[in-house]
Amino acid sequence: MDVKKVALLVGALVIAVITAVMAKNMFAGAGAQQAAAAPAVPVGPKILVAKKALPVGTIIDADSLSWQPWPKELMQGAYYTEGQPDANLPKLLGTVVRYQITAGQPLTRGAVVGPQDRGFLAAALGAGMRAVTVPVNASTGVAGFIFPGDHVDLVLTQQVTGGGDGPPLKVSETIVRNIRVLATDQRFTDKDEDGKTAVKTFSNVTMEVTPKIAEKIEVAQSVGTLSLSLRSIADDTSDLERQVAAGDIKVPAGVNPTQEKQFLLAAANRPNDVDPSFTTGGDVSRFQRRTVPAKPRDNNAQAAGGAQSAPRLSAPSGSITPVVVGPVVRIARGNDVTVVPVGAR
Repeated sequence: MDVKKVALLVGALVIAVITAVMAKNMFAGAGAQQAAAAPAVPVGPKILVAKKALPVGTIIDADSLSWQPWPKELMQGAYYTEGQPDANLPKLLGTVVRYQITAGQPLTRGAVVGPQDRGFLAAALGAGMRAVTVPVNASTGVAGFIFPGDHVDLVLTQQVTGGGDGPPLKVSETIVRNIRVLATDQRFTDKDEDGKTAVKTFSNVTMEVTPKIAEKIEVAQSVGTLSLSLRSIADDTSDLERQVAAGDIKVPAGVNPTQEKQFLLAAANRPNDVDPSFTTGGDVSRFQRRTVPAKPRDNNAQAAGGAQSAPRLSAPSGSITPVVVGPVVRIARGNDVTVVPVGAR
């Protein structure tokens, strides 16, 4: 090989190595300089922040808040700081959000109201909603497995006697769906003093309803027996989709995705009293009724109405009026009308 070509090749390799080393040193120095230029942010104590968006009226549970480190220069006295006597997370469970809190926003004193504070129940209610209380027992209250924040259906069971003979009609009817439970007796959370879930029977349930549904519930308590039916969380989504598809819920025009989500969330939490369903005793047992016992008809009115059953024949005054049972035919000869049973001679 030519000596000149070998020398050129060796020189090119040397220059390439020197260039690579210089470039590495240059970038490493720039990175170290940039890292050194970024000042360290002093981290302060942990405070309570919202893990998700908390609208007005939200009942605080274990999934609502969390502890998060916060910069010292941004600390404020209104924050719930870890280690303070009133910053006990279990004690805040069951309180109600008074002002809207966005996800990641620090929880401040005054933003929530406790069960013993004035205006607690009013803060738990949504705009335009009312609170009603229904007495229950272990059977009608799902044996104590209903907690504040759950959604239930309201079932009315009654007996309709009618005016006729025979046993009354027994019927059960779902009159309202998707009612939010605010409290059981005077409990506003499912946790006990130790922060554990406690299943306890209760005698009263306070629920959030519209003014019209409140009137229906008050009347229903005088009609028959009210029972609670616990709803699945998945039912809220399916019912909402059905109502939107049917046009019962219409999203306002010109709203952004965030506003639309808030609107649909509020609609999904509202009680529904349309399209009630019912079941009669005849749907359960063949030995029960499906209809209300009807009042007996007036036989004289039946005879005047045409070919009716069980008409009364005209008879002279003071005589016994015969009763004809079965279908009849009315024969008119001038002003004389004769009722002849079908099949008679």
